[in-house]
Amino acid sequence: MSFETLKKTTIMHIRKITWVLVLVALSKLVSGQNSAPENWFNLDKKEDKVQGMSTEVAYKKLLINKKSTTIIVGVLDSGVDEDHEDLKNVMWINEDEIAGNGIDDDKNGYIDDIYGWNFLGGKDGKNVDKDSYEITRIFKVKNEKFKNMLESSMTDAEKEEYKEFLKIKAEFIEKSIQAKTMFEIMSKSKKNFEAIEEAIGKGENLTLNDLKNYNPSGTKENAIKMKLISFIESGITYSDLKKELLGTYDYYDKLANYAYNLDFDPRYIVGDNYNDQTEKYYGNNDVTGPDAAHGTHVAGIIAAQRDNYIGIKGVANNVKIMSVRCVPDGDERDKDVANAIIYAVDNGAKVINMSFGKAFPWSKKIVDDAVKYAESKDVLLVHGAGNDGKNIDENINYPNPNYQNENKKAQNWVEVGAYSWINNNKNKIANFSNYGKKNVDVFAPGVSIYSTTPGSNYESFDGTSMASPCTAGVAALIRSYYPDLTAVQVKKILLKSTVKIKGKVNLPGSEKMTKLSKISVTGGFVNAYKALKMADKMSKY
Repeated sequence: MSFETLKKTTIMHIRKITWVLVLVALSKLVSGQNSAPENWFNLDKKEDKVQGMSTEVAYKKLLINKKSTTIIVGVLDSGVDEDHEDLKNVMWINEDEIAGNGIDDDKNGYIDDIYGWNFLGGKDGKNVDKDSYEITRIFKVKNEKFKNMLESSMTDAEKEEYKEFLKIKAEFIEKSIQAKTMFEIMSKSKKNFEAIEEAIGKGENLTLNDLKNYNPSGTKENAIKMKLISFIESGITYSDLKKELLGTYDYYDKLANYAYNLDFDPRYIVGDNYNDQTEKYYGNNDVTGPDAAHGTHVAGIIAAQRDNYIGIKGVANNVKIMSVRCVPDGDERDKDVANAIIYAVDNGAKVINMSFGKAFPWSKKIVDDAVKYAESKDVLLVHGAGNDGKNIDENINYPNPNYQNENKKAQNWVEVGAYSWINNNKNKIANFSNYGKKNVDVFAPGVSIYSTTPGSNYESFDGTSMASPCTAGVAALIRSYYPDLTAVQVKKILLKSTVKIKGKVNLPGSEKMTKLSKISVTGGFVNAYKALKMADKMSKY
C-alpha cells in the first residue's frame, strides 16, 4: 500500500473515530446511572449479585480468626507511589539497607534499594519516561544490517532472517505512517478547539449557549460550531468531548513521536551498556518514577490496606508490595524485565505480577532464563494476556511461558484475560482482552476496576493489567494463609477452582459468541473463595 493510499484510508478512519469519541463519552454518561460497584472485583454473585472473585465472602467465612504469614509481592511495572495513603503501610521495606547513606549496605549490588529498584533510571537520578516500541528498535537494527546486502550473497540463515525482517519492515512502515497521519489530523482538531475557545473567551467550561451566541468569521469555523452544537445537543458536555479529543491527541502523539520514531532512544539516561544483555547492576532507587499511575493502580488491587477505613480494599490482607520499575510509557525492554524478575526473586518475592506485554521480543532467552530462575526458587509469575482482542495462540504475545527452542513451558506462570462486571446475569468477556485455548489460563475482573493512583487518589481503569493483579492478589492470599503450598500447587489451585461459565460468551474483538472453554485453558473465572477452600484441603496447615 502506497503512502498516499494509507493516508487517505487513515483520514477516512479518523472521521469514524470522531463519532466513536462522542459515543464513548455518551456511554460514560449513561453508564454512570448503572455502573459497577467500586469494589465489584471482590464481590460475590450469590451474596452481592455481582460476579466478582468472592473475596469478601472468603474473609467472612473462611479466613476469620485464621493466622497468616506476610507475603512479598513484586510489582514489575511503571512504578508505585510508596507514599499513597492506602499503600504506605503495605510497602516492602528492605530492612538490611540504611536509607539515604549512599552505601550498598546489604551488598546486593543495589544502593539504597529501600522499597525496590528502578531499572529505568540513571545514577544521576534521571528516569526514562517514554520509550519506543520493540518493533521500532528491531527495524532500526535490522535495516542497518540489510540495507547494503544483496539477497544472492546471503547465507541460508541470513535469508531466513531477511524474510522476517521484510515482514517487520512492512508492518513498521504501515503503522508509522498511520501514526504520523493521525497525529497531524488530531493536531488540527486540537487547534480547532483552541481557536473556538479563544474566540469565545472560555475554556472547557464552554456551554451550548456560548456556542449558539458565537458568530464565526468563516465557513470552516461555522462548520465546527454547528458540529459541536449537534454533539452537545445529543447529550455530551463540551468538557467531556474535549477530554476525549485530548486523550486521542496524546495517544497519537505518543505513537508518532516516540513509539514509532526511529530517532528517539532514551536509553542514554540509564547509562548501561545495552548491548550487554547480561548486565545487572544499573538503575537507581526511585521506585515511583515520572508516571506511576499504572503501577500504583496495580499495587492497590493486590494489597491496598483493608483495615484503615479509607480508600479501597485490596485482595490480600497480609502482603508487602515490592516496586520494581521496568515498564516505561512504551515497550518494556527484555533486559530490564529479566533483571526485575531476578531482583524480586532474590529479595524475597513469592508472587510477581507482570501487567505488560508486547508483540516482538528483543532477547527472549534472557527473559526465559529469569523465568526458569523464578521457577527454581518457587516463585509464582502472574501475567496479563494483553489488550488487543486477539487469539494469542496465533498472535504471539511477549513475554510468555513458552521457552524458546524448547518443547516446554514454565509451570510457575499464570496467564490472565479480563472479564467485565456482570449485569443482569449476562456473562461478558472484556472486548479488548486477548484470549487463547492454549495460552490464556483464566479470566479475572478487568473492567471498571477502582484502585489507587498517585497522590493518594483513586480511579477506575480497564485492562488485563487489572485482571492480572486481581489474580496475583488471590495467589498471595493462598500463599499467605497456606505457606507450605508451592508456586506450582498454587497455580493448579487457581486453575482448578475457577467458576465455570455455562452457555456462550462474546468472542473479544468480534460480534461472535463462543464457549469460554474454547478461548481459555480452564473456561472459568478466578474465585478466591473456591481457591482458598481447595488450598485448605491440600495444605498441611
